[in-house]
Amino acid sequence: MKKYFFAVDLGATSGRTILGTLADGRLEQEELTRFPNNLIETGGHFYWDIYALYFEMIRGLKEVARRGIALTSIGIDTWGVDFVFIGQDGAILRNPMAYRDPHTFGRMEEYLEKVVSQREVYDITGIQFMNFNSLFQLYAMQQDGNVAMKMAEKVLFVPDALSWMLTGEAVCEYTIASTSQMLDPKTGDLSDKLIESVGMKRSQFGRMVQPGTQIGVLTEEVQKMTGLGAVPVVAVAGHDTGAAVAAVPAKNEQFAYLSSGTWSLMGIETKKAIINDRSYDLNFTNEGGIEGTTRFLKNICGMWLYERCRKEWPEEVRKLSHPELQGSAMQVEAFRSIINPDDKAFANPSSMIEAIQTYCRETGQTVPETPAEICRCIFDSLALRYRQVFGWLKEFADFNLNVLHVIGGGSLNKYLTQFTADACDVEVLAGPQECTAIGNMMLQAKASGDVADIWQMRQIIANSVDMVAYHPTGDKAAWDAAYEKYLSILNIKN
Repeated sequence: MKKYFFAVDLGATSGRTILGTLADGRLEQEELTRFPNNLIETGGHFYWDIYALYFEMIRGLKEVARRGIALTSIGIDTWGVDFVFIGQDGAILRNPMAYRDPHTFGRMEEYLEKVVSQREVYDITGIQFMNFNSLFQLYAMQQDGNVAMKMAEKVLFVPDALSWMLTGEAVCEYTIASTSQMLDPKTGDLSDKLIESVGMKRSQFGRMVQPGTQIGVLTEEVQKMTGLGAVPVVAVAGHDTGAAVAAVPAKNEQFAYLSSGTWSLMGIETKKAIINDRSYDLNFTNEGGIEGTTRFLKNICGMWLYERCRKEWPEEVRKLSHPELQGSAMQVEAFRSIINPDDKAFANPSSMIEAIQTYCRETGQTVPETPAEICRCIFDSLALRYRQVFGWLKEFADFNLNVLHVIGGGSLNKYLTQFTADACDVEVLAGPQECTAIGNMMLQAKASGDVADIWQMRQIIANSVDMVAYHPTGDKAAWDAAYEKYLSILNIKN
């Protein structure tokens, strides 16, 4: 018997609704709608249009009703950290402020100096420090006298707010809450100390729920608008990275993952958070996973470097397909130019090409000039950075890391994926590409009782997608020498 799942997958630039069909141990998916997620600039701030996102959800649900499909459930995943204020009368007080808003600039440092120390915040949360984390957004709003914050009856993270708009039920889903830098993984709940440090109360946040929990059913209002019945809405892994990692088609726990796209996230699943001096010094983060696991990971600058350079190259270069441009880079001598992808120089330069060239010049290397040379520099450097982080993960893991799963859009980059296998000296399994929506839908299947646990989920995913295996084939001695060069360059920059 076929089961139908409706996934809402929202990123910081676009969103989509997807229909998933589960039958005979395989999952198929169809994109129903795709739409922009536009930032609104007004009054000196940047906001998300929560009503436009709600409208797009309703539009997708209307398409399901038009087809006469009986949905099993609905699930929503989004980017992290941002939230919505709800008033005492049940109305949204203001569109949610976007994490890209500059109102947090300097406020993280101010908070850590005047309110709670950096080490204490890390010891409570195990979360890496970024100025736009929810804790520092709330602190900035408190200092600025934000009226919506003062009048808020409820504070709901974005996926929870959208679920509330569909059901009228307020929850705080675990994986999205973990991005806030207010969740204590030791207690499994928000930290009273950190919430109160920004003038809020725990009662203002929804009840904590784990991924795969039914929140409620569509309100009568939504049923009337869409033409659907009382369809259940499930709290999936509300954080899109959490949903993506849930879709890793691993056979057992002895794996690492690399969610590869504009940004790369490399980590492992652990039974408990890892919070110690070493993880603090290396700025690793502990985010909520499914079935009580922790996603212990590090953020790495990913294809952002390549994407930014591609926008700067002449039109005749931009017209080349990715395989054509990347193929030309393979003709360039390996390791002639190496950068640290996570150097602050590459955070958001006015010219990425000039930033890469300046870095190489300052570290006494050959300066890459052509698109092929720059592309080769980026791919070599990313692979070496992955090797460094993979080595740290092997230190922290209490199990052998036998395989690295590469998921997301970057899994289609055969050159970088092969370099990753060579650099890390490990088998790499690439795929699936659309992992976030798959994880969303499989957690709905778990909530409906169609799968028993994470390992059955992952078996179905493995049966439903094509994976490509990459094994180390390069010259190990050459990669070892390149890694030593990479480390020496880091020392020069430091």
